[in-house]
Amino acid sequence: MEMLNAVALFAVGLVCLIKGGDWFVDGSAGIARKFHLPELLIGATVVSIGTTLPEVMVSTTAAIQKNGSIAYGNAIGSVICNTALIAAITVAVKPGKVDKRTLRTPVLFFFAAAIFYAGIAYTTGYFSRTVGIILLAAFVIYMLLTVWQMKRNPTGAGESNDEEEKERPVWLLIVLLIIGAALIAVGARLLVDNGTYIATELGVPQTVIALTFVALGTSLPELVTAITSLAKGHGALSLGNVIGANLFNLVLVSGMAITVNPFEIPEGVQIAGHNASLVMDIPVMFATMLILTVPSMIKGKLSRWQGVTLLCIYAAFCAVQFVMPLLMK
Repeated sequence: MEMLNAVALFAVGLVCLIKGGDWFVDGSAGIARKFHLPELLIGATVVSIGTTLPEVMVSTTAAIQKNGSIAYGNAIGSVICNTALIAAITVAVKPGKVDKRTLRTPVLFFFAAAIFYAGIAYTTGYFSRTVGIILLAAFVIYMLLTVWQMKRNPTGAGESNDEEEKERPVWLLIVLLIIGAALIAVGARLLVDNGTYIATELGVPQTVIALTFVALGTSLPELVTAITSLAKGHGALSLGNVIGANLFNLVLVSGMAITVNPFEIPEGVQIAGHNASLVMDIPVMFATMLILTVPSMIKGKLSRWQGVTLLCIYAAFCAVQFVMPLLMK
């Protein structure tokens, strides 16, 4: 009975995260458009932060509860999920052209942050408060640089085509923003508490739950945004949101969790005597982002093979995550 309650509350947490993220993005993007900010700036900052809030809340809540495995696995798992599932679906269904200049800054920042993050993981294995502060500083620098770039090149100031959104008063958008943030906070708590309980009862390592179910759950706002953008013919904007969200997963999500409560890389499943995270999770994170971004940056367009390849990698990654613990028993 307790397991059923935990599963039900886990599902409620997911719903809260999805709806909360949706309302937060609606409110924040609506307010930004009221002040006629460029659409690209909205996508790279407001929307990316809004869709990353579930990861921030889940990882920070887990860190406060001294549950480093959830905080660690969620950030890496969300990057993999965003890239190999969410962006992959967009690319596989409707590949298109991309603006290489627009992607250059977030891509470079992502790989710089990822190399720093991986360097800490492979050398010391301990994410100290100093590391967290450095990651948060990188987030602030990225945001300032993005705003500065947009001010220098204020082209593409987009107006929403949605008449209903134009008619929404500012006070309603602010209410949506506040309620969305509250739902995200509640959903994050339910997800962490019940996800941890389910993992313990089933004997599945918490890192596996974080890398798969929790990561997918907290990435659902990005999935909703990607599908919506795809339906409206803005696949490239969706790609920008995913890359921005991936960067925020490392510098904001991890940075916040580490600063609140430093932690070591969780001891989980071993591969050839080494931590599976170092052997598989981090390399998969790099590989998926390289497959998504490098060909796009060179050719200036997305190809269907990238999406199909990434989807295959994600399916294999999830399968291995669940099979490994069974083989180790």
